[in-house]
Amino acid sequence: RTQSGREYGAVEEYFEGGSGMNIVVLAGGLSTERKISFSSGTKICAALRSRGHKAVLVDLFNGLEDMGEDVLAHPSKLFENPPELVPVVFDGKAPDLVAVRKARKYKSPSLFGLGVLDICREAEMVFIALHGMNGEDGRVQATFDLMGIPYTGSDYLGAAMAMDKIITKKMVMNEGVKTPAWNFYTIKSESDIQTAIEENPVPCVVKTTTGGSSVGVYIIKEQSKLEKAIRDCTEYGPDVLIEQYIAGREFTCGVLGEKALPSVEIVPKTNFYDYENKYQAGATDEICPGRCTPAVEELIGEMSLTVHRVLGLLTYSRSDFIVTDDDEVYFLEVNTLPGMTPTSLVPQEAAAVGITYEEVCQYIVDDAMKRTQVK
Repeated sequence: RTQSGREYGAVEEYFEGGSGMNIVVLAGGLSTERKISFSSGTKICAALRSRGHKAVLVDLFNGLEDMGEDVLAHPSKLFENPPELVPVVFDGKAPDLVAVRKARKYKSPSLFGLGVLDICREAEMVFIALHGMNGEDGRVQATFDLMGIPYTGSDYLGAAMAMDKIITKKMVMNEGVKTPAWNFYTIKSESDIQTAIEENPVPCVVKTTTGGSSVGVYIIKEQSKLEKAIRDCTEYGPDVLIEQYIAGREFTCGVLGEKALPSVEIVPKTNFYDYENKYQAGATDEICPGRCTPAVEELIGEMSLTVHRVLGLLTYSRSDFIVTDDDEVYFLEVNTLPGMTPTSLVPQEAAAVGITYEEVCQYIVDDAMKRTQVK
């Protein structure tokens, strides 16, 4: 029994261990979370190597273009001598995706870099360490399904539904999961912006519908700032979600297998839990288990499991919540490929019940292998 009071079985029931496999850890890509994905992927790759796997880190977007002609002709050679991992240092800035596109040597409209699908076909498993669009939205998973490539995490349908905050809300709100009141707009004209301003009282939260890592999220407490937030949000796409602002403390709760992990209470030292505060070491206090009553902890766990099951998610996920001063719990969103960086939350939650980072990575691989064998 953990400090939160929630029951867990023996740690060893989670893991099979398995023998060494050829694994591609797919990271990077072309999303606003590109840098974070590399941080997750590098740590995952190192963990898998420590478990005896021949793991290779591959950038979804740039692929193998710098690996030489021999590797491009015979990508399986990378597993024989995996390249050394370079530590990733987060600089606190979102990536310049225009510059990333321009720098790629492989001039193709494809989001798959040169040789990516070739080496993924050679692997026994692809560990998807992508975050955000073009990785967490189901499109990569759908491609792999069509090609018969085994991969970790949720399938294309669960990933696609969970990526869209509107679809997620509609799916879970009828299952007893409370979520802030909200309005949804597709901004096509000036009149649409004015309608959104008129229909939403301040304070409120303006969000992209498919964003991640708090990119494209604006907490508005002054009416004069609402219009700018809506306009800024449309830079990520025409769809805009405007939510009721709920004052309270932020919590998050991971699901591993069919069990909810202990919650984490998130206390940013400045502002809210934005992009920089999520990934800059020391920028946020993360308390696990979160400081709440046993009843609230139990409810957070139950809601996390409900979201996971209703959306048909697989292996692991992480749901975010606000808890008010009178212990009302509001669900915000779910992540199907939660961060696995040195400061990420699911590894902290797992550690609270005695599960190491390496064991979490192994479990994710084992669970994917079971599904592959069933097929």
